[in-house]
Amino acid sequence: MNDQTLPFLPFALPEIGEEEINEVVDTLRSGWVTTGPKARKFEQAFAEFLGEPQTECIAVNSATAGLHLALEALGIGPGDEVITTTHTFTATAEVVRYLGADVVLVDIDPATLNIDPKLVEAAITPRTRAIVPVHYAGLAVDMLAILDIARRHGLRVVEDAAHALPTTLERELIGNMGSDATVFSFYANKTMTTGEGGMLVTRNAELAKRARVMRLHGMNRDAFDRFTAKVPSWYYEIVAPGFKYNLTDIAAALGLHQLKRLNGFQARREQIAQAYNEAFADLSLILPPQPPEGDVHSWHLYVLRLDDTLEMDRDVFIEQMFARGIGCSVHYIPLHLHPYWRDRYGLRPEQFPHSQKAYERMVSIPLYTAMSDAQVQRVIDAVRGIVLG
Repeated sequence: MNDQTLPFLPFALPEIGEEEINEVVDTLRSGWVTTGPKARKFEQAFAEFLGEPQTECIAVNSATAGLHLALEALGIGPGDEVITTTHTFTATAEVVRYLGADVVLVDIDPATLNIDPKLVEAAITPRTRAIVPVHYAGLAVDMLAILDIARRHGLRVVEDAAHALPTTLERELIGNMGSDATVFSFYANKTMTTGEGGMLVTRNAELAKRARVMRLHGMNRDAFDRFTAKVPSWYYEIVAPGFKYNLTDIAAALGLHQLKRLNGFQARREQIAQAYNEAFADLSLILPPQPPEGDVHSWHLYVLRLDDTLEMDRDVFIEQMFARGIGCSVHYIPLHLHPYWRDRYGLRPEQFPHSQKAYERMVSIPLYTAMSDAQVQRVIDAVRGIVLG
């Protein structure tokens, strides 16, 4: 059981350095704390990180906002259907309902836990307008198959890449795969953080233009442009009923330095993941799927599944981890089990056997860059002690 001399080890913590702190302080002292020069600098830095000259990056206050803006800019609306996975956080699907369109949920591949392209194609109807694949835990979806399906059926693709920075597929960064848009998250537990925040990435100039307008109340001019001009420039027009989705300079200040550290963050996450892989290889556990050779897994999450040969309830496993002072979580309670989605679309667990089975046996254990080697070993010892009894 837990050594009471050890503090509780949380499931996730961000790693914030002096560079981030100093940049935030500089922002506070500058007098410009909402969307301004540092948000623009962050957008430019993110485009440079992706390395594609035609990329447009739009900083937003959450990945949810980015998904909403992308689908709105693509014209998704009432009467349309958007296909996504049941094995995701509700934000992926709820943005479709914001627009009055319907969500069509499909099951996952039991090996990768990512959306199954074969089931995507089987779910297409005359009302289908878009696909929203989710790169679960930081492992890339089979985007070549998804994009091929979209091309053949004339569909749009918006990638939910909340977990997938800096994930690669075919040695290409997610964000450069040729979809209509990709949306990243900088929430507090993600692979880099701005506290709250996200980035919408696209190479579609019209989509980017629309998203920028809708990001801030449908105004045709940013406040930064109006308030810093050297000549009178107070006039603006509302050209659409927009939203309040802008990222502040305070948040962007964090992002500027987190982005510089991102590859190092990923290397540490991978190091921890490999330590777990080696430590758990002989246990009655299903370990997370590995990326294809030569590709990068972001290791946002490390998700164990209790093998059927292990006669232990998942909830009991989590309780025993907490009893040892170690936080865990479950990613995710599938959408088909939540009252809103279940009741609106008449969903049943047997429609999603792979997601349902995974959910019943999965647990996410701590994996974050601020963990010390001793804390990693503490998690290893706890898991082994529980499984081996």
